[in-house]
Amino acid sequence: MTDERQSTLRNRLLALLIAGIGGLAATAISFGMAVYAAANPEPVPVVAPGKAIDTGRWIITPERAYSGNTPPTGIPSPDPRTYVMLEFDLENRSAVSSYASTNLISLDPPIPGLKNPVVHLARDSWIASPVHPGMPEKMVIAWEWPAGLSVPRALRVLVGGQFYKRRDNLYGASSWFNGDTVAVVELPVTAEQRPQ
Repeated sequence: MTDERQSTLRNRLLALLIAGIGGLAATAISFGMAVYAAANPEPVPVVAPGKAIDTGRWIITPERAYSGNTPPTGIPSPDPRTYVMLEFDLENRSAVSSYASTNLISLDPPIPGLKNPVVHLARDSWIASPVHPGMPEKMVIAWEWPAGLSVPRALRVLVGGQFYKRRDNLYGASSWFNGDTVAVVELPVTAEQRPQ
């Protein structure tokens, strides 16, 4: 083997070795940063009632929490039920009309045996229709409280974020997807029947 050929082979092996070590170092650093971020998450901000929260797709402003025996529709149930309700303003920031997801607001901690909430449009006192872009609406989300469980004095809710992808990984279509919790809101629960 000639010296020139040996030198070229040695240079290639050295380049492969350096690239391999660099790749391993980058992988180790990336893994370490991911572990550190998972072990030390940024705290979720606690937001006061009446303050606007940007969730990505929506701007939500939690106003007040109250409980009562009549749901936001105003039609009492034939059997006694208790509802815990949260009144909030909602503005759609997307380009199309969309329903407010019940994943937008969740109770913290979760209540065992609690049915999924129903979102109501306050002005119609009925189950919410799609919210149009640029037209803020007053909404009420109502949880039917489990029998035998006392109504809380304060309600702690998590507000979930959403993010937009021009092309999702499955269908290649654009859509909004649920993200992480963007805010925590704590509200006192008053005993009232109807929103103001």
